[in-house]
Amino acid sequence: MRRDGTFIAVEVDDQSAADANLARKLTEACPVDIFAQGGGGLLEIVEKNLDECVLCRLCLDASPAGAVKIIKLYDDSAVLA
Repeated sequence: MRRDGTFIAVEVDDQSAADANLARKLTEACPVDIFAQGGGGLLEIVEKNLDECVLCRLCLDASPAGAVKIIKLYDDSAVLA
């Protein structure tokens, strides 16, 4: 799953997005509420909050390597890793 804002895009692999435990961790970790838990505990990306991302890396720290990508659309689509 991927959602694009004006400056930031967030991409989460499908297997991770279906993991209710990971969805909970990401929802709790993000200080600007980019992540939410939807029906059945599935991960949702809150599009209206994408450009509030402060590049704090808390979502990356809370997830397995490669599960979440933060993409800086303003920087030739550089990936925060």
